[in-house]
Amino acid sequence: MSRIGKKPVTLPKGVKVTVTGSEAVVEGAKGKLSCPIPAGITLDVQADSVVLSRVNDEPQNRAYHGLTRALLGNAVTGVTEGWKKELDIVGVGYKAAMEGAKLKLELGYSHPINYEAPAGIQMAVEKTTHIVVTGIDRQLVGQVAADIRKFRKPEPYKGKGVMYTGEVIRRKAGKTGK
Repeated sequence: MSRIGKKPVTLPKGVKVTVTGSEAVVEGAKGKLSCPIPAGITLDVQADSVVLSRVNDEPQNRAYHGLTRALLGNAVTGVTEGWKKELDIVGVGYKAAMEGAKLKLELGYSHPINYEAPAGIQMAVEKTTHIVVTGIDRQLVGQVAADIRKFRKPEPYKGKGVMYTGEVIRRKAGKTGK
């Protein structure tokens, strides 16, 4: 048995899970998310938990068992607490600002970069060098944070760029010329 798959997903108060065909819809205080259910995985929705089971022990079904449980758990956490990713900007003259719903980044290029977040994602600039990305969909929050980081990845010589808060950049020595 999958150790992750056999753990039931506990449902906090106010969270409702409905299964329709090959999709589970999770509704909570912050919103509504849908989670795909692959063939071979069945959901048993109880009063305060959801138990997942698989029809057989084929390798594909065993893999889907843990994956589906993790996706369902992430959806439940998203509609109750939400997800958050924080980014730091390091570099002289590098800064961020919100202009309405768009994020304006100045990252050392000849032009500013304007980034508009997809629906369901909120961005905030707490300081000019600290960005917070929040939302209910974990995958989408991570993807938006990765897209912002991609505009200027941290470089190993001076450590300049956009990086996740707490990310450790492996530094290189550089040239030692005379």
